[in-house]
This record gives sequence, structure tokens and C-alpha cells, in this order.
Amino acid sequence: MKSIILPLAIVALALPQGVLAEASGPFVVTSEQVTDWKAVYGRVEAKDSIPARARLGGTLVELSVSEGDQVQAGQPLGRIVDEKITFQLTAVDAQITALESQLANAESELKRGEELQARGVTTTQRLDQLRTQVDVYAGQIEAQRASRKVIEQQASEGEVLAPISGRVLDVPVAKGAVVMAGENVATVGGGGFFLRVSVPERHAGAMAEGDTISIETPAGTKEGKLVKVYPLIENGRVTADVEVTDLDAAFVDARVLVRLPLAKREAIRIPADLIRTHSGLDFVTVELDGAKVVRTVVPGGRSIVDGVEMVEIVTGLNGGETVVADEH
Repeated sequence: MKSIILPLAIVALALPQGVLAEASGPFVVTSEQVTDWKAVYGRVEAKDSIPARARLGGTLVELSVSEGDQVQAGQPLGRIVDEKITFQLTAVDAQITALESQLANAESELKRGEELQARGVTTTQRLDQLRTQVDVYAGQIEAQRASRKVIEQQASEGEVLAPISGRVLDVPVAKGAVVMAGENVATVGGGGFFLRVSVPERHAGAMAEGDTISIETPAGTKEGKLVKVYPLIENGRVTADVEVTDLDAAFVDARVLVRLPLAKREAIRIPADLIRTHSGLDFVTVELDGAKVVRTVVPGGRSIVDGVEMVEIVTGLNGGETVVADEH
């Protein structure tokens, strides 16, 4: 052991003074649980993404929105016109006019029949026939008027309305296009925005709703909450939703770096300023039985704990040992 420690001590003494910055005081090495994070990309998505569909087939004669516009539920987005509806209304009106003429004639016949019956000239059976004829014409007129209301309702459905309040995400058609009933005219996203992530299925068991998620944004690191893990695995990947306060939703479907907590393990971490690097090797000074020994270590990942930069030591230190600052 002495033959190994002595050369390391000589190497440490030979380190240049510029490398040996001020370090923190003695640090007792302990094994602690750390979280392994999986870096994935999440996509900014709207909680509700609903298409504003055409309820009527025809020509799109008006289109009042484009991508990025803010709309309110029920707001008109465009108007579709089917020219056949005008002809249908004209035909129904003509039928109503004809039936009204027939009804007027039948009512006149009924009135004469009542006068004749009063004088005993006609029979009750003939009078009943006249009354029935009047009722038939009146019923046909009401049926045509109801048909006209149906056609008018169809014409009013040419107006394309926003299904929800939110932002217009996509407008796949242009003014003047011919659209079919049920075709998407615009897609509106609303109800807030969240991050949707997709991770390999081998990590499915490590994800739980309510976990705290780290999100890297241009404005800095934010925290989010894992609010839903979907049970369906598609193409070997699990989908989950992350809720983030004040999420920047300027661009929907933008990719954001997300770190998911996937596992916990035992690890040793020490303050970064207790490590000295020279000639490609990393050294720490360990206090053993009152003597200071320089030892090589293999560092791992870095993290910030209570405002202090900590470095995981993969090998080279054991729990219970005391690491001190190099005095040189």
C-alpha cells in the first residue's frame, strides 16, 4: 500500500499552483440515493385539439382566419354556400303557392257545400269530403313549410364555427375551395398546453403519475409534473403527459428537452472543488489515521445540491472516508 500511496503523493506535490484553487473543508463521504434521469424530447401540444368541420358541402366563399389567430367558441371562421339550396327553396315556395291556391279553392267549395246543405240540396257525405279535402291541403302546406325550414337550417349550417376557444393551429383549405360535409376547415387548439413525451417501454415501470419532471427551456430549468401515463404502448414506446406552469406555447409541436426520473441507486458524491485534475487524472486528498493521502478517482456526472456543485465518484472512494482540501 505504501508503495502505491507514495508515488501518488509525489504527483500531487508536483501539481502546478494554478491548478490548486481554494477548496472546501473536510467532507465525510456517505452513500446516498440519487435519481437517474432520462433525457427525452417532449412536444408542446394543446390539451384539446378539435377540427372545425364543414356541416354542409359546397364552395367555401369566406374564410376569416389563418394559422395563429385567437378565436372564441362559436365564432364564425368561414362560410360555405351550396347553390342547390337556393333552387330547393324556390321549388318549395312554388309548391306552397300552388297548395295555397288549391286550399283557397277547396275552402270556397266547402263554403258553398255548407250553404247547399242548409237548403237541403247536398248530402252530409259530400260535405265531409269537402272538409277532408281542405284538411289535406292545409296539411300539405304545413309539410312543405316544415321542409322549407329544414332547407333553411341546411343553409345556415354553411357557416363554419369555432368548436372551442383557443388558437387556430391549421387551416388546410383556401377560400374558393370545394369542400364536402364533414371536411376539416380549421383545427383549433385550446384548453391550455402541455408537454407530451414518448420513452422506450423498458422505462414504463419507473414512471408514475405525480413525479417531478425537469424541463430545459431557453429561459432556464423549470419543473413540471407527470400527470398522465397512457397504458397503450405503440411502436415500443410509452406516451406520457407533463404539465408545466407558464409553458411557452408560442409554437405548438415545438420540441423541449425533458428529463424523466427513471430509477434510484446508491452513489457517492463530493463537492467539485475537492477534486484536482492533472495530466488527465483526477485526484482527491483523503485523511487516514491523521495522514493525508492523495488518491486517484473516476468522476461521474455533476449536479447542484443546495447550491453546491457535487460530483459523483464512480470509483476511488468508500463511505465513511474523509476528503479534505489539498493545502498545496
